[in-house]
Amino acid sequence: MDSMKRPPARTQFLVFTLFGDYILPRGGTIWTSDLLHLLELLGVTERAARSALSRMSRKGWLKAQREGRRSRYSLTARGWSLLEGGGQRIFEPPFIDWDGLWHVVVYSLPEKKRGLRRALRQQLAWLGFGRLAPATWVSPHNRKIELENLFNELSVQKHVELFSGMRVGPSTEQNLIEQCWNLPELEAQYQEFICHYWPEYEQCKTQENGNSDLSPDECFVRRFWLTYDFQPFPRKDPNLPATLLPPNWIGLTARQFFDEYRQLLGIYANQFIDEVVKGEWDLDSAERQQESSK
Repeated sequence: MDSMKRPPARTQFLVFTLFGDYILPRGGTIWTSDLLHLLELLGVTERAARSALSRMSRKGWLKAQREGRRSRYSLTARGWSLLEGGGQRIFEPPFIDWDGLWHVVVYSLPEKKRGLRRALRQQLAWLGFGRLAPATWVSPHNRKIELENLFNELSVQKHVELFSGMRVGPSTEQNLIEQCWNLPELEAQYQEFICHYWPEYEQCKTQENGNSDLSPDECFVRRFWLTYDFQPFPRKDPNLPATLLPPNWIGLTARQFFDEYRQLLGIYANQFIDEVVKGEWDLDSAERQQESSK
């Protein structure tokens, strides 16, 4: 399907995306047979899917509940927390009104805590912070609550400080942005994303009644991979306020395109998922899967 450089998809990430986009809005639980069916549509074998589900349960992200001969999966509180943080960043609206304040995280972690350093850096990048200097990260976003939760989760409160204030020079804010984020590289990746999905978007858009030539399950698969391929961008894009962005910033175009194409596919994709979650996709097939899993 694709010229995009999508790395091999880890099944646990597919499961998290399924829960966040489709299962949680429908009550948060799904029969194992139905979850296996959705993963099969995404190219995951039953053996690989069961192995991933078992691994996610051992890590405390999922829990299985037996009901007679069948079982359901749902997220644990830990899994929900992990998913909620990701969703907030992926669907965060553009940053319009900025008060001119920069927010700075400074940390000092000893060498024996280098694992914590790495985890802290990863999470700061996810929250849109850029590395200004060693152990010094900045963002125009006031993420005080998210940072406090992060510091508590990692137990690094004694090793970090948080500051907020105006930049007074001597460099320009453009210099600051160039030092902290690689916007040209990000622009190229956004362009690749748009170019990859634009032909099928145009095809869907011009069809009479939206997606009439696509089956509901095809709409689901397209919408799933569209969302999955867009998910890495919040980790790379700091969502800078409009006053700090280059003219005609492609990130805003990509966001609008992503939202419009998701909506275009959404009616039929959600119709399909409604049927699956209710167990209406193919009861005979579901029963066969149950028998084969005994």
